[in-house]
Amino acid sequence: MTTLPHASPSTRLARPVLDCVPLFSGAALDSEAASRLAAVLRVLADPGRLRILSLIESQPTREACVCHLTDALGLSQPTVSHHLRVLYEAQLVDRERRGNWVYYRTVPGALDDLRGALGEPDTRERTASATAGRATGCNCG
Repeated sequence: MTTLPHASPSTRLARPVLDCVPLFSGAALDSEAASRLAAVLRVLADPGRLRILSLIESQPTREACVCHLTDALGLSQPTVSHHLRVLYEAQLVDRERRGNWVYYRTVPGALDDLRGALGEPDTRERTASATAGRATGCNCG
């Protein structure tokens, strides 16, 4: 048991020392992957771009014309076009010209790295890691 260091001897609370669980070694990002994800996060940090992606993804065909996006967002056409260009350059959306109009669709799997970096390991991996920590007798503290 440990006690809180700032408490007076008469009011100290006993707290149990828990065994630590080792870090999950396969989940860390390397420097290059972290740089790529940081660039995607900078692109996604704009509320307008997030709304555009959300609107495109919510369409039954997972695509939308620029004219529909400007109406739905209440933003000017140049502003929406700018955001779409940024999303296109970040390879988060693809575009296709159809006559006078340009249709945008999300790139399948473009956010998978981000989802993986922010996700938790599945239950089997967490259970195995926790069991391994107890087996080694690690008692950090």
